[in-house]
Amino acid sequence: MIYWRPLVQAGAARPKDALTLAGGLLWFNAVERLERGRAPEVVPAAEAGAALEPLVAPRASFAGLAMDRPRIMGILNVTPDSFSDGGRFLDSAAALDQARALAAFSDILDIGGESTRPGAAPVDEAEEVARTAPVIGALRAGGLDLPISIDTRKAAVADAALRAGADIVNDVAALTYDPALAPLAAKAQAPVILMHHQGTPEVMQADPRYEDVLLDVYDWLAERVEAAVAAGIPRQRIAVDPGIGFGKTVAHNLALIRGIALFHGLGCPILLGASRKRFIGTISGVEDPAARMPGSLAVALAGAGQGVQMIRVHDAAETQGALRLWQAVNGDMA
Repeated sequence: MIYWRPLVQAGAARPKDALTLAGGLLWFNAVERLERGRAPEVVPAAEAGAALEPLVAPRASFAGLAMDRPRIMGILNVTPDSFSDGGRFLDSAAALDQARALAAFSDILDIGGESTRPGAAPVDEAEEVARTAPVIGALRAGGLDLPISIDTRKAAVADAALRAGADIVNDVAALTYDPALAPLAAKAQAPVILMHHQGTPEVMQADPRYEDVLLDVYDWLAERVEAAVAAGIPRQRIAVDPGIGFGKTVAHNLALIRGIALFHGLGCPILLGASRKRFIGTISGVEDPAARMPGSLAVALAGAGQGVQMIRVHDAAETQGALRLWQAVNGDMA
């Protein structure tokens, strides 16, 4: 199989043969030809032939949001043990205050009640529902109109969240953990985010291995997209996430970030979720996850520069400011 990674560029100085990437702000006129067992080769984009179609096709709106520019997904962990802010927002009043603060700088709120950090144990679904659905309901009752995603692997949790007012199902297991989740999302006509992982949170960082991490993750996500479509979820309601930090070493994470434009070939919006993760601390020398904002911004801008449509972050205000400057530097694309 041959894979085509667009070599993405920004700015108004576009050559005549430039192609717009996924109907967005960026463009390309060359691609990297990738094939297992063969050295990568940079060639003119036209050599990709029919494979160009998913690379250039505009993405449908996702939960009512146009996917023609990077969107910020603000993270709200209603948990006692998340790696970066465990326990800070477990109290409902604190959770609501944080949600409203994030909403001022975010396009989507992502609310989760189960930590999936390395080593985390599963949470009883009734407890996960109790942590998340009331917060979502209170936010809707208070007039919040941003799209809300429920970060869960479990159908019962997703069902309660959708009934409370959530719009999106963000599943770190890509519909492999709970067989009832895909039919539920299909029936509810909810957009879904399918994330790659290798192993469960308890063991995923023990010894992750890949033949070629970029191509392996691409193939796995391609299979999960087709499985979701077969379950009745239209492709236009599917986004993909390469799963930074979920069964990956530092080298694996860097390879995925460098090559993330490859995933445009799946024809779905791409979500990048690297905020405050351990590899950022390893590279930058910052032990405290809450102090990893500068490194998180660097990764967010690297993703934006490759056309990623959604960026999942803890530091929404800082990310919004960084993206506005990035857009201005690259030709006032805001």
